[in-house]
Amino acid sequence: MENGQREEEGEHRVEAWFSVPDLRMRDHTFRVPLDYTAISLTSKISIFVREVVAVGKEEQELPYLLYLQGGPGFESPRPTEASGWLKRACEEFCVILLDQRGTGLSTPLTVSSLSQITSPEEQVDYLRHFRADNIVNDAEFVRVHLVPKAEPWTVLGQSYGGFCAVTYLSFAPHGLKSVLLTGGLPPIGNECTADTVYRACFEQIRQQNEKYYKRFPQDIEIVREVVKYLADCEGCGVPLPSGGKLTCRGLQLLGLSGLGSSTGFERLHYLFERVWDPTLVPGAKKHISYYFLKSYEKWLAFDTNPLYALLHESIYCQGASSRWSAHRITAEFEDAFDAVMSANGIRPVFFLGEMIFPWMFDEIYALNHFKKAAHLLAVKEDWPPLYDVPQLNNNQVPVAAAVYYEDMYVNFKLSVETAKQIAGIRLWVTNEYMHSGLRDGQGRVLDHLLGLLKGNKPLF
Repeated sequence: MENGQREEEGEHRVEAWFSVPDLRMRDHTFRVPLDYTAISLTSKISIFVREVVAVGKEEQELPYLLYLQGGPGFESPRPTEASGWLKRACEEFCVILLDQRGTGLSTPLTVSSLSQITSPEEQVDYLRHFRADNIVNDAEFVRVHLVPKAEPWTVLGQSYGGFCAVTYLSFAPHGLKSVLLTGGLPPIGNECTADTVYRACFEQIRQQNEKYYKRFPQDIEIVREVVKYLADCEGCGVPLPSGGKLTCRGLQLLGLSGLGSSTGFERLHYLFERVWDPTLVPGAKKHISYYFLKSYEKWLAFDTNPLYALLHESIYCQGASSRWSAHRITAEFEDAFDAVMSANGIRPVFFLGEMIFPWMFDEIYALNHFKKAAHLLAVKEDWPPLYDVPQLNNNQVPVAAAVYYEDMYVNFKLSVETAKQIAGIRLWVTNEYMHSGLRDGQGRVLDHLLGLLKGNKPLF
């Protein structure tokens, strides 16, 4: 294709190749049904993918690898150079970076775009189409229209992307040559498994808190002081720059990013280094700094990724409602995770993990508009199945999975239980990496999994 030329073919638009250091890329946009069960009656949405190859390999016939990002509600990476796992993948694959529906350039569902749908009931009716089942339908649409002869491809699923890959194995295994999972083996039981997930995760969250304070013992008193300050403020919180307020329980949400990734401890510690404004005038009142409040909002990012908050618990639901599972299960551990009680007692204040709570839709301004829709999603019962256990029991697709022993987001024990249900899977259990191992390992995690599939690694 000539530089600058655009190719149009029905529901598929292709842009010209462009470059970043050591990579060549081109963009594809597909028009797909919002609802695959009613194709003739439904509206259409855009699905965006970016094709990535090593420089000089644009015309080579390479096998395809589809990358599914973690989430829900987060777009695929935007490469700036050949590095990390992507560099390793491009040694032998044409890599397809898919923006899952509702993210990135795939008809993004943002605070502003979702606000076009004014009725909470209509918001729910729209949002129900944005789970793993339809992400797989989109992937199959892309494969058939993009891959020569619609050949099967390899899928690499990170975190929630791995959940989607197991849904792929359940309902469209004919589209798969092999599957690689990194921190992404989902619980696959019937109905809602969110309760099981949260109960299992609390012990790991507790351990991560204890390790954090062992690393930075000076933060025990700093965090206690912040909690006491917030509790004594009028309305039990302080205003945030973009609206809403920071409360004691809101402060605990910092554990979502701070406790589960390779550099999270350090980033959390450095954030609390600048929690207070300096005293410029003797006798001035103590204030939490604007720097801290702004950084807090950036850490949570619910204003740019509302899908994460709206659909998070639904990723565990099959034929049952979540009923605000995290909120209910956290109450069972109230003594350990009550911030005010801990600040006024002898225990450190524990941060929380990957959990969404109903009060967030009051305290986080960007989510205020979706409070009613969030409640309707929490009580919705008719979620379709995401996994086919008999199909997984008889799986014929080669699968290799990295399971991180200290994973705070995807519980180790539950991952191993799921692995037992997937015929032929090869597991690599490691404590060398945390949940972000694919990103942190500079290609080593991907290389190890490919080695498992190719027989380069021993069976035992």
